[in-house]
Amino acid sequence: MSAVGVNDQQLLDHATRSIAVGSKSFAAASRLFDPATRRSAVMLYAWCRHCDDVIDGQEAGHSATVIGQDEVNQRLAGLVAQTHAVYAGLAVENEAFAAFREVVIEHQIQETYALEHLSGFAMDVQQRRYESIEDTLDYCYHVAGVVGLMMAQVMGASDERTLDRACDLGMGFQLTNIARDIVEDASVGRCYLPRAWLAEFSIPQQGLDQIQYRDSLAVLARRLVNMAEPFYASAQAGLTALPWRSAWAVATASGVYREIGINVSKRGANAWDTRVSTSKLDKVRLVLAGLWRAVISRGRQWPPRPADLWQRPLHGCSATHHAVRAADPEAE
Repeated sequence: MSAVGVNDQQLLDHATRSIAVGSKSFAAASRLFDPATRRSAVMLYAWCRHCDDVIDGQEAGHSATVIGQDEVNQRLAGLVAQTHAVYAGLAVENEAFAAFREVVIEHQIQETYALEHLSGFAMDVQQRRYESIEDTLDYCYHVAGVVGLMMAQVMGASDERTLDRACDLGMGFQLTNIARDIVEDASVGRCYLPRAWLAEFSIPQQGLDQIQYRDSLAVLARRLVNMAEPFYASAQAGLTALPWRSAWAVATASGVYREIGINVSKRGANAWDTRVSTSKLDKVRLVLAGLWRAVISRGRQWPPRPADLWQRPLHGCSATHHAVRAADPEAE
């Protein structure tokens, strides 16, 4: 069952509008998928975008507003209830959840992943404090790493090694996003920088958007961008397991987001004067670079995933599989 009065074309139109407004970077990359994969990818994006907008009181990822605690708690509870309804086969109330239902049925998206994504929003609702970089990485996993896992399932991936690399890409994306949006997030009371880092530069959390701290924030943003690099490098190894058009789309999205991080670093203290993005000409260049990366990934043997790189939690794996991974992360 879908939302009342919504047909398949309306679902696709809704999802396409959502991605066009919410993420021009991912919208450009999504056009490179084959039609069936593109449909599922944009529908999954529409659900993620909807959940984020509901919690942040924004529209298509823009103009977030401060919402009262009781109201935001009710909104989160509603998202959780609707997600449970999807997996229980019950009626859903809006186009975003109807789109998500189609993706869940078509690609057997694990309910654990969906609920973990919502628990990332719960961290915002509960105003979690990020004391260390490990806390920040945990947040990155829930709001983006797990989206990489779901997107990988949409592209037909199921083995744990490929899922590891998909998660790594999401981690790189989110570290880049945090660096780009430090001041914007601070304006609505959000801070994902570790408190230990802020203390290192004597930056008060309530003063992140004040101009006198821009030089110090530039150092911390550069640190985040540098942390993203090994995640992007690891994600490259996952391309070989994807259909070539999916590999092209993923390589392009990776290139676009990575370049955003590089530009944040280059701008230094001026990184937050205007929102960092990539131009149309840049996107064309990165689409071509993504094609080359996808082509050279075919049949290539990649080195093992770095043992010291942050590791996602594992779900649904046998005890034997866990033991094998612990001994050799690249083993079958």
